[in-house]
Amino acid sequence: MKRLLTTLLLAAAIGCLNASAATTAVQDEQEGQYSLKNGHLTMLIDATHGGKILSFKYDDQEVLSQLKWLESFGSTFWTSPQKEWYWPPVPEYDKKPYTVEKVGDALKMTSEVNDKLKFRMRKEFAIDEQDQCIVITYCLINESEDPRQVAPWEITRVQNQGGLIFFESPVDSIWPAGLMNFQESNGIAWYQPDEAAENRKVNADGKGWLAYCCNGLLLVKRFTDLDATQPAPGEAEIQVYVNRGKTYIELESQGAYTTLQPKEELRWIVRWYLQPCHPDTQETLIQQVRNIAHP
Repeated sequence: MKRLLTTLLLAAAIGCLNASAATTAVQDEQEGQYSLKNGHLTMLIDATHGGKILSFKYDDQEVLSQLKWLESFGSTFWTSPQKEWYWPPVPEYDKKPYTVEKVGDALKMTSEVNDKLKFRMRKEFAIDEQDQCIVITYCLINESEDPRQVAPWEITRVQNQGGLIFFESPVDSIWPAGLMNFQESNGIAWYQPDEAAENRKVNADGKGWLAYCCNGLLLVKRFTDLDATQPAPGEAEIQVYVNRGKTYIELESQGAYTTLQPKEELRWIVRWYLQPCHPDTQETLIQQVRNIAHP
C-alpha cells in the first residue's frame, strides 16, 4: 500500500508539473547562442561552437557539466565508429560554426562537410509541450559520391557529484566486465559514480533510454532501442565514460549503423526530459522513468 501511494503521488506531481508549465518559443541570447524554453525547461545551444548544447536547466537548476576544460562540458554529437577519426573530435562537427535557420518554434543548425568523412551534420531542436521535453533530431547527410556507413552518437557531459546512473540491461552483459561497479536490481543496471586515477568507459545493450539522477533532478534521454547487431563495429547503444578524478561523466547513446547512398540522409531522434525527483527507493525512480520512457 505504501509503495502504491508513493507511485500515485509521484504521478500526480508530474501531472501538476505538466499542467502548470508555460511554453515559450526560441529566443536569441548573446550572438550565436539560442535558447529553447518549454515550461520549466531551458536548453541553451551555441551555434558558433559546434552547435553544442551548453546548458539544460529545470527552472534555475543546471544538469550539464559547466567545466571549462576542452571536451569536458555540455553535450555534443559525433559520427560512429570512433576508429574512423580517433581523436580529437572532428572540428567541423564539434567546434566550428553551424549555420542557423529558425523554423517556427524550432531551430535547425547545419555544419560544414568534413573532407575525410564526407558527412554534413544537421541538428534540429524543437519542443514537445504535451510531453514536456525537448526533442533533438540529429541528421547525417552523405555528401560524398560513394555509399558510406555511419552511426549517430550523442555525448552528454554531467558533473561527477554523487549522482546515480541507470538503464535497463543485465550487468553481466556490460563490457569490459568489472571496469565499473554496476549493480543489478529490478532488471536495471545501477552505477554510483566513484573516483579513480584513470579514465574508464563501458558499453551496454540497453532498452532505448538512459537516466541520471543527481541533486534532486532526473535527466532521462529516450531514443530508438537497438538490437545487438545494429551498433557500429566496436560500439554500443549505451556507453558511460567516467573521467579520472571526480570531475565529469559522459552519458552516451548511439543509433543504428547505417549505409547511406550519396546525398542520402539519416535521421535519429533523442528526447530530453528533466524533472524533479525524490529517489527514496529504486522502485520510485524506475516508475518515474517508465512514465517517461514508456508512456
